[in-house]
Amino acid sequence: MNAPIIIIGSGFASYQLIKTIRRTDQHIPITVFTLDEGHDYNKPDLSHVFSNQQSSADLIRLSAQDFASENNITLHAFTQVDCIDSEQQAVFVNGVAYPYAQLVLATGAKTFVPPMLGNATDRVITLNSLREFDSAHQQLQNAQRVLVIGAGIIGTEIAMDLNRSGKSVVVVDPSSGLMANMLPDLVASVLQKKMANTGVVFEFGQTISSLDQTNSGICATLSSGKTHTVDCVISAAGLKANVGLARKSGFKVNNGLVVNLQLQTSMNNVYALGDCAEINGKVMSYLQPIMLSANVLAKTLLGQPTELKLPAMLVKVKTPQMPIQLGGNTVIDVASWQVDIDALGCSVKAYNDQKQIIGFVVTEGHMNNTFPLLRALPASL
Repeated sequence: MNAPIIIIGSGFASYQLIKTIRRTDQHIPITVFTLDEGHDYNKPDLSHVFSNQQSSADLIRLSAQDFASENNITLHAFTQVDCIDSEQQAVFVNGVAYPYAQLVLATGAKTFVPPMLGNATDRVITLNSLREFDSAHQQLQNAQRVLVIGAGIIGTEIAMDLNRSGKSVVVVDPSSGLMANMLPDLVASVLQKKMANTGVVFEFGQTISSLDQTNSGICATLSSGKTHTVDCVISAAGLKANVGLARKSGFKVNNGLVVNLQLQTSMNNVYALGDCAEINGKVMSYLQPIMLSANVLAKTLLGQPTELKLPAMLVKVKTPQMPIQLGGNTVIDVASWQVDIDALGCSVKAYNDQKQIIGFVVTEGHMNNTFPLLRALPASL
């Protein structure tokens, strides 16, 4: 029997790749090793489970068993790969070698938890997977006061969702405003005001010095000395690629697992995809580049080497009180802005020093401007 394609990981990137391969080839052997159950679910839905009153079961599109059967794969759930021998072309699990014809690392990323002092630092919740959500679900259901670390896109979406579900929310971030790496101040300030008007408290320019368990809850002490007592703390302070296995096995690793435009790593017949892959110095965690990467990699794995070409990417921010879509460079390298604002919302174009459009942000009633602006942007790759 021929050695299979082995995929390590069972997140969106892994399963998108499998679905894409199966649209062309129903029979090439595929084996998946994953640390969790291996269910097929939509991770972005985790940011609005509270206002939708959903459980983890509600998010599962296909159970692990059904996904494996429907896509004709061999699934090893709750299984850790110990190391990769790229010369022997095998992965090792509990001392047993599993040969591969081609190997794909889709190991994802974990949520960064900033260093803090105190006896409650082990109580910090992360929500970057179905398993993490499931383990924290009851605690979050019971909590009335929640502190969110991080005011990026995930922290903002989670904070709004928690607030809309009736909880008291505090957001702490060292930056000066919401989604500081993505939104110009003129848009971020409007979103912040809308959220503040519904009761969300923002502590910008602050970090958490310590978390301590008290009789009345978890006392979070900020760098300014100010304190907030809450029932639980969620970290949404960014993602760190899961590259421990790759690094231990001798792969070239930077912020992510370094790959070329065919998504090949520094080792022959080994590829990386999704939140763990670094392409041209960037780890791109959004769904659109992952879907395009899966399409390209499927062709390569099936004998048609293909390079990734990324158009300008659209990012949708799931903030129902103020829907936002954006693309291109919206903060970095922006020399000037052109703003069209009215009672319905705004369209904001970003330009570089050469007066070329490099990014845009549209909000609320201006969504019909999204795709004309997206087509005007230069390609990402």
